[in-house]
Amino acid sequence: MSINQHISQAPPTSTLPLRSAWLVLSVVVLADIMDLLDSSIANLAGPSIRADLGGGQVTVQWVLSAYTAAFALGLVTSGRLGDLLGRRRLFLLGMTGFTLASLACGLAPHVVFLIVARTLQGLFGSVMIPQGLALVKVVFPPQHLRKALTPVGPLMGLTMVAGPILAGWLLHLDLFGSQWRSIFLINVPLGIAALALGRRVLPRHGGEDRSARLDLTGVGLLTAASALLIVPLIQGRDLGWPAWTYVMMAAAAVLLALFVVSQRHSMHPVIAPSLFRKRSFVVGLVIVAGFYASLSAFVLVLNLLLQQGMHWTPLRTGLTLIPWALGTAVAVLLAGAVLAEKLGRAGLHLGLSIAVVGLLALWWSVDHWGTGITVWKLAPALLLTGFGSGLVFVPLVDYVIGDATAEEVGTGAGLLNAVQQFAGAIGVAALGTVFFARVGHPSVPAYFTAAELVLGIAAGLNFLTLLLVGLLPRHAQQAHG
Repeated sequence: MSINQHISQAPPTSTLPLRSAWLVLSVVVLADIMDLLDSSIANLAGPSIRADLGGGQVTVQWVLSAYTAAFALGLVTSGRLGDLLGRRRLFLLGMTGFTLASLACGLAPHVVFLIVARTLQGLFGSVMIPQGLALVKVVFPPQHLRKALTPVGPLMGLTMVAGPILAGWLLHLDLFGSQWRSIFLINVPLGIAALALGRRVLPRHGGEDRSARLDLTGVGLLTAASALLIVPLIQGRDLGWPAWTYVMMAAAAVLLALFVVSQRHSMHPVIAPSLFRKRSFVVGLVIVAGFYASLSAFVLVLNLLLQQGMHWTPLRTGLTLIPWALGTAVAVLLAGAVLAEKLGRAGLHLGLSIAVVGLLALWWSVDHWGTGITVWKLAPALLLTGFGSGLVFVPLVDYVIGDATAEEVGTGAGLLNAVQQFAGAIGVAALGTVFFARVGHPSVPAYFTAAELVLGIAAGLNFLTLLLVGLLPRHAQQAHG
């Protein structure tokens, strides 16, 4: 992910020699890769986990969603805790806990144990991730930051779309009879390597605001509102949206409003109010929400169509996504190296337009080929969708937190990640409900009809997001409030 080179208020003693700064970046990238893999890789393994450990559909849904829920709950607060306790300390604590929780997931004897381990994994991930970008912004001199982060975008984009592909491959290999367990155990050597390097190279001082304090009222309101929103989103679809799910979501909205009021009067707000005075930050977060809701729904419907509707194996389903991964990686590389800086807002217009065309092409492919669909017949539309999405990742992050000061970036990065997670959960819950409502009594034709409907809605959501881009400044460098 690229980020605008504008940095202000970073302590002059925080920058490191470039060689050391590059090593810090390597540790942070490794942590981000582990997080992105864990948020996507388990979805493909759901049927295998259920076959091995048992449990109903809702139970398995919690296995898949416990990580996302816990991760989203802790993100924003962890950004503020970095100021209080030290970003290096929290990053290493988060990485240690994440690695141990991954090991616990891989050794889980039953489904309840796995859900608890996944929850801990998400909580430790939320402690680790917001500190990383804050440390990177501090250790690089401003004139080197964009160059340093140019290759990060391709790695993040490729990792996000490679998760299902890697999961399919690991499930197919069944290393040492590990079945689904290898998708969690793979984090252990990665975590050990990141910890060993991190202890050597991460700076002792990471631009913390030592005058900050934790607003316990704000933290309590935000956490309760998040929990009241996440629980019905995870369970509502499988339970048929009973009345209590709507009551919880309404209560979440009330608590969120109370949180906003409390922050206006707080001496030490959980979320820096100055962030919301930046037009690029606010508009950018709304665009992030629409984009990730559409993206998560697209991945969901494709997995459901191919695995449940067409009865394809996880490996074949994963391999089908390779054109999407390639398109994303190439586009993110182009955006990070050239297009994001030159095109600015026009780059977002271009990327979202191509993504809309790609989703419509995918809708046409599903409708036209029907049960005669193959990996190769889906490839052109998936390549186009991935390329369009890849053009969006880099400039979108540039706009959202490119202007954040050293004091704001931890909270800003946490909020960005939280919006991504919530938007993905909402996209899956809402459009997943639409999908299964259209499927009704499962049959192959019903799966195709449902997939076409959701792909059309995802394309429409991307189009609405495209219209919002006009509210952004022409270039991220101009987004100073």
